[in-house]
Amino acid sequence: MCNLVRLQVQSADKPLYRGTHHCFQSIIRQESVLGLYKGIGSPMMGLTFINAIVFGVQGNTMRLLGKDTPLNQFLAGAAAGAIQCVICCPMELAKTRMQMQGTGEKKSSRKLYKNSLDCLVRIYKKEGVRGINRGMLSTVVRETPGFGVYFLTYDVLTRSLGCEPDDLYMIPKLLFAGGMSGIASWISTYPVDVIKSRLQADGVGGVNHYSGIMDCVQKSYQKEGWRVFTRGLTSTLLRAFPVNATTFATVTLFLLYMRGDETGMKDCEPAPQPLRQQQVQPTSL
Repeated sequence: MCNLVRLQVQSADKPLYRGTHHCFQSIIRQESVLGLYKGIGSPMMGLTFINAIVFGVQGNTMRLLGKDTPLNQFLAGAAAGAIQCVICCPMELAKTRMQMQGTGEKKSSRKLYKNSLDCLVRIYKKEGVRGINRGMLSTVVRETPGFGVYFLTYDVLTRSLGCEPDDLYMIPKLLFAGGMSGIASWISTYPVDVIKSRLQADGVGGVNHYSGIMDCVQKSYQKEGWRVFTRGLTSTLLRAFPVNATTFATVTLFLLYMRGDETGMKDCEPAPQPLRQQQVQPTSL
């Protein structure tokens, strides 16, 4: 849903929304329920490729590192996060531009983009490869440590909770570990996400306000204070827990089913096992 981006990039001089709840109400009132789903096409197109890249890179990196340790989980996750930015950055650029289009209007009279693909094509024609990769550096800065924390948190929690296939509470434990992993990942890198969103939304309407990451940080802080770097965090965390809880639990249970109970048991044991070196962890949505 698009209230996150709008909260992050709205002007401090003339704010449209007072908070998450007000943003949610305003979008429904002004743009109907469909306004909440602007830009959904871009994530739907890219998530399959992103997940494939993350799963493959994380699993292969763990095999190269040799030992299943918390540090290696972090490094493998960080590597996966960095590489998937190739798809993630253009995808989120299209999502941001689509969400900013027609803000506050039920039927926009000036609709620049028909859909996410049309958005990327138009940006490419006007600005080239550099245009569709706007915000790439900030995306890498966010995704690299973010995915490292993500996989590390899940690994530590599943070891600590001792999730085993014969455990009556295995599924609730997986849901909790996955949800908390998503929250930890977002909290660790959220200020960078605010800057990324502002850079990718910059230029909408034909006016550019920022020359780069540091310029965006300085101007945002000088004008709005430190709270600007937490704007929209509430809605992000409300979304992060159920999404990542479902993702991790679903993928883990699927892997247990595909590998069989004997291998699956070792995958979920708190103590390191040789077969854990082949474990492939899921990613966030």
